Amino acid sequence: MAKRDYYEILGVNKNASDTEIKKVYRRLAIQYHPDKNPGNKEAENKFKELSEAYAVLSDSQKRATYDQFGHAGVNGAGGFSGGGFDFGGTPFEDIFGDIFGDIFGGGSRRSSRGQRGDDLRYNLTINFEEAAFGTEKKLQLPRRQSCETCSGSGARPGTQAQTCRTCQGAGQVRYQQGFFTMTRPCPDCRGEGNIIADPCPDCRGSGSVKKKRTLSLKVPAGVESGSRLKLTSEGEAGLKGGPPGDLYVVISVAEHPIFKREGQDVVCEVPISFVQAALGCELEIPTLEGKLTLKIPAGTQTGKVFKLSGKGIVSLQGYGRGDQRVVLRVEVPTKLNSRQRELLEEFAQESGEDIHPQRKGFFDKMKDVFD
Repeated sequence: MAKRDYYEILGVNKNASDTEIKKVYRRLAIQYHPDKNPGNKEAENKFKELSEAYAVLSDSQKRATYDQFGHAGVNGAGGFSGGGFDFGGTPFEDIFGDIFGDIFGGGSRRSSRGQRGDDLRYNLTINFEEAAFGTEKKLQLPRRQSCETCSGSGARPGTQAQTCRTCQGAGQVRYQQGFFTMTRPCPDCRGEGNIIADPCPDCRGSGSVKKKRTLSLKVPAGVESGSRLKLTSEGEAGLKGGPPGDLYVVISVAEHPIFKREGQDVVCEVPISFVQAALGCELEIPTLEGKLTLKIPAGTQTGKVFKLSGKGIVSLQGYGRGDQRVVLRVEVPTKLNSRQRELLEEFAQESGEDIHPQRKGFFDKMKDVFD
């Protein structure tokens, strides 16, 4: 398969300046760098192709030869055999150290400053009423805290860590892989950049110890399943005296046997007998704040909704409170004794169709459709 034109690979014309070529290559190299696209073979091949093109076009002598003879004139001259790329006498990793060092962590010295600790997640289940009105919970969680004995340094008090001789404190070592100069964590200091010869007896050189801590958490009214509450600086301890991470408490609200939540509203389905629905009655209705009496008018149909204003859930943002919706479900008896059946049959004969306006209207409409 014929090689693509180097200018086409970089997306520049043959009159492009050295500065333009360098700028374009830097942008594309960052985009397709293997460290930014792990396991992506297409990106890796694209990166190699870009680097090969740049190795030639960034060198004035090689570029002139390529312009005159094409790929045949620079075959083997791209700097791919031997000690890595050669960009005008400047090593590949030095040209892009300022870019790749920040993005991929390659080639730059490891920071000796403290590193922030990891964030933690705690799953908390509360009941329906606690979510509606808010509550306070005690959380017990094991976590790593900064060692008080060594103040998080990892070294025995009165001593200090020594700079690693293998990596000279960089925390990384370089090695050659084909035409790439790669970096990896130093095997002697494990990427730390220093070695603790006399570790702290309490934390054994880690700078942190695992302890169980009890925290008090105020759960605001109106939370729902999936709500996240952040406790700043209550996560894992930082490294080398760095700040701790944060703790995120994820709320899960248990189902209620009677109530359901719809936004800020509470929905409650209440069963009534067909006699109560027909004659009307007074029903004792449960709410989040206790029971109240609701007057049901005669002739109430199943599915009828009654609204209890202000009996719902407080807004988490602090504006207003929802309502409670009471949905009536008329129950039809499933078992009748002979006397009950006799009474109902007598009731049916006496009532005719006049007391069933919805049923009568439905069958009238059906006749209009099918007759």
